[in-house]
Amino acid sequence: MPAKLNRKSYEHAQELIVDRRIVSDERDDWSEHRPSSMDENAFIAAHGWLAYARWHLAVDETRPRRTKAHYTLPFGDFQDVHRCALLSAGSRASQHGYRDVERAVTHLHAMLEYERARAEG
Repeated sequence: MPAKLNRKSYEHAQELIVDRRIVSDERDDWSEHRPSSMDENAFIAAHGWLAYARWHLAVDETRPRRTKAHYTLPFGDFQDVHRCALLSAGSRASQHGYRDVERAVTHLHAMLEYERARAEG
């Protein structure tokens, strides 16, 4: 899966983090917190493919646009950025050698941790 950074998604994630729309969950929570396939379909039907793309840090140009397979490495639940999703995305990006995505995830995670620490006082 040759994927590249989705810059608009990366910018969207940064905005959400600055707005403190974050969930500070644990590393292994993503399997429980990620939207189901039905949730994804409902989101696409309500908001369209461009909105769906904004929640995925990478795109696979070998897959057709306007398919779920084209968008990869989600970072949230269509409302908030999830720490567990960023950690999962970073791990997968590292495994597959997607260095630009890996750097972006590292930056987003640092931003999230900074905002979390600020919120705790």
